[in-house]
Amino acid sequence: MSTAQPAALSFRSAVEADVPELVALVESAYRGDASRAGWTTEADYLDGQRTDPDGVRAVIGNPDGVLLVVERAGELVACCHIEHRGDHAYFGMFAVRPGLQGGGLGKEILAEAERRARDTWGAGEMRMTVVNVREELIAYYVRRGYRRTGELSPFPYGDERFGIPLRDDLAFELLVKTLQVC
Repeated sequence: MSTAQPAALSFRSAVEADVPELVALVESAYRGDASRAGWTTEADYLDGQRTDPDGVRAVIGNPDGVLLVVERAGELVACCHIEHRGDHAYFGMFAVRPGLQGGGLGKEILAEAERRARDTWGAGEMRMTVVNVREELIAYYVRRGYRRTGELSPFPYGDERFGIPLRDDLAFELLVKTLQVC
């Protein structure tokens, strides 16, 4: 007996009508009890929101970037943001439905984001920042060719738009990957 392969992923730019579903997706992947169904949760060291409708709208409206909606069989399963910043691109707001994490979707989506950054903007590098205490997530990106720079930037303590820290040692670490020209 053979099992059917899941439908292929499709990618499109987010639009205003996607905002409520995108906010719900990002929140479910990172915060609160729902996020514990996946492995990308930040619930042990950040409470409160991960994003809000205004934050998602700002990303959608940025002319230098794109918020990719990732769908499978017409259902939103993930999203990510890529932004052109001169000689490099920035990768962020990456969220996969918690129940679908660990099945290879993230790897496929990250590769598509890298391809688009390279092919659309000629970006030679992809950069991202990851909360420094997220060793498992950092290791995931290192396995995909990103290198730790050791360069830290401060966590925005006191700005609840980014969450409510549950510990006092949070910072963002810069990760970088050279994008190969094909």
